[in-house]
Amino acid sequence: MVLRFLSLASGSSGNCYYVGTPEYGILFDAGIACRSIKKILRDNGIELEQVMAVFITHDHADHIKSVGSLGEKCGIPVYATQAVHEGIDGSRFIDEPLATSRRIIRKDEPVVIRDLIITAFEVPHDATDCVGYRLQYGEDTLVLATDVGHINHTVGKYIGVANHLILEANYDREMLMNGRYPKFLKERITNGSGHLCNTETAEFLATNFHSHLRNIWLCHLSRDNNHPELACKTVETAFGRQGIPTGKNVKIMALKRNTPSELYILN
Repeated sequence: MVLRFLSLASGSSGNCYYVGTPEYGILFDAGIACRSIKKILRDNGIELEQVMAVFITHDHADHIKSVGSLGEKCGIPVYATQAVHEGIDGSRFIDEPLATSRRIIRKDEPVVIRDLIITAFEVPHDATDCVGYRLQYGEDTLVLATDVGHINHTVGKYIGVANHLILEANYDREMLMNGRYPKFLKERITNGSGHLCNTETAEFLATNFHSHLRNIWLCHLSRDNNHPELACKTVETAFGRQGIPTGKNVKIMALKRNTPSELYILN
């Protein structure tokens, strides 16, 4: 069976991604309303009952808003590190505290959900704790790394094994620096524990490109300091400088902030 990917939302207003087979799947993050999750999945032929688990990257509001409803009302296990769960427990943004649905995971230790193998890895970001995820299914490996302050050795190692990659390209540096954000917020975004800019993402991918990488989705784009065409063009230009053709062998796409993507069939 093939692996399928759907972005339900990707940005500071909410983040949620579905990955699965035609029969079942999982969610990464739950930062939009539960009713929206149900509707978007159903519009793509996926029932909520097919969701076997929710894996949380970190405890910021735009990633956890619906964990209580999904976990406690819908009975879907919610997986996160101990520190992330503690952050969720203390958050004023969740709709219902987690109890029976709570599942603790450890970084670099795989979790098996039927035929899916999911492994959390550490990501630098200014949250209580933050992880990315590697999902393995047969010969396919999908890696999600969002809200990345900088690409360190661990993040780079996991990115390097991906066939399918969801990676942050949050802002264009010139747009940010010339924009309306106050100085403290610009510093928070750029200080190495905030977010990745287009150029950082592009240069890393171009310099460390592997031929087994087939799909790249740029995620968590800023509403004020980026736009999809610019993010994709920055990566494509960096690839061009390295002589890496894009379009056929490797596809580069930007995920929308508040609008679902198409349902991608990964091959």
